[in-house]
Amino acid sequence: MEKSRALLKSLGFLEREAYDLADSIKRFPDGAQYRVEIPSVEGPEALKAVFEEADRYGITIHRVSQGSGIMLQTDDEISEMVQLCASRGVELSLFVGPRGTWDIGAQPLTPAGKAIALRHEGIDQLVYAMEDLQRANQLGVRGALVADEGLLLLTKEMKKQGLIDPNFVIKVSVQMMAANPVSIKLMQDIGADTYNVPTGLTLPKLASIRPAVDIPLDLYVEVPDGFGGFIRHYEIPEFVRILSPVYIKFGLRNHPDVYPSGKHLEQVNVALCRERVRRAYIGLQLLKQYAPDLKTSDLGAPGLAIPVPQNDF
Repeated sequence: MEKSRALLKSLGFLEREAYDLADSIKRFPDGAQYRVEIPSVEGPEALKAVFEEADRYGITIHRVSQGSGIMLQTDDEISEMVQLCASRGVELSLFVGPRGTWDIGAQPLTPAGKAIALRHEGIDQLVYAMEDLQRANQLGVRGALVADEGLLLLTKEMKKQGLIDPNFVIKVSVQMMAANPVSIKLMQDIGADTYNVPTGLTLPKLASIRPAVDIPLDLYVEVPDGFGGFIRHYEIPEFVRILSPVYIKFGLRNHPDVYPSGKHLEQVNVALCRERVRRAYIGLQLLKQYAPDLKTSDLGAPGLAIPVPQNDF
């Protein structure tokens, strides 16, 4: 194995897993080590519930993300979310709508084909995805999730050519599935501004990723059932220490599949979002207890993809 390890080392990667769990010296632009994300915030009513609960528990939520897709929200709904997040200095990240599971092919719905579920089949699907990003950008959104390598590369060109804002933050979904330092560096190189690592990686495997990339890493500390259902709250201090800069992401185990969402599931989504914030409070209390010196960001901090309301254009 020595030649293989030597090759990795010559390319600037670790030659074995980081069992020493070294402290990360990398930080967010404001010097913070961690930020907090609430995912699956499906629409303005769910977003209002997130902010209400965050205020009630006295915690800071830096980013909210959505999964059903830009294409399944109205202009008014997106604009309201833009206004709500902008007023608090919170990042808003909406998922690109077109995807394999919304398309007519059967493979993304099969047990063996799920790995391509959110990728784009054919040129037209890439065009639709780019249109979705441009629509969000025009409505003031400055962050979006993607899960296709081709689209990720295209976002770099879209920024260069002015189709989306040059500071638009491209968040790569956990469903991209890259799970090692070399693959994740490739994601960074082709356009990822922040990367959601797989949910079940051990601490040494996670720690081996951080030296390879400079972008923030996103990590579920409570994982939806479809991605494993893990609840890793007691590991949060270690996650922050070895992965900084990192977004600590509070999903929710034991909840119904709400994708694609809409008015028919709105109250379910509101209840789920309230519980996600409650779980975030529990996790952050543990972080405060075991590692009170770890630093987080204020709202409005540099690097957050804070949306820009239309009337500010």
